[in-house]
Amino acid sequence: MAGEKIICTNRRAHHDYFIEEVFEAGLALKGTEVKSLREGKANLKDSYAEVVDGEVYLQHCHISPYSAGNQFNHEPLRSRKLLLHKREIKKLYGGATLKGYTLIPLRLFFVRGRAKVEIALARGKKQYDRREDVKRREADREVERAFRDRKKRE
Repeated sequence: MAGEKIICTNRRAHHDYFIEEVFEAGLALKGTEVKSLREGKANLKDSYAEVVDGEVYLQHCHISPYSAGNQFNHEPLRSRKLLLHKREIKKLYGGATLKGYTLIPLRLFFVRGRAKVEIALARGKKQYDRREDVKRREADREVERAFRDRKKRE
């Protein structure tokens, strides 16, 4: 998307989950959190989203305290409200209540000065699913290498 600045990504998401559907949500933040995000000090590792009383909250997302902040600095691991339309919340709630499904953040970014998070309805991978992914990647790499070697010889 044009004009977006990525702050951080959840690199384990595609490795640990099958991504079913992706939503873009705004974040309700405090001033020092926004300044800290502009410095790029955020971490999505082990974070998730949950629906509570018809509202979606981002849990365990670590945003470091602002370096020039004072006594009014924010708490790094507080839960943050996600701003979504009601129909999107209903869709997320319906999907998240299914067995094996969860809501995970994929990346944090700015669009036209607004902090956004991309959350996904995802199904957890089993160990054998991960092994199959690794085998498929290695096979694709071998095929690609064979094509390159063949082109070099021609």
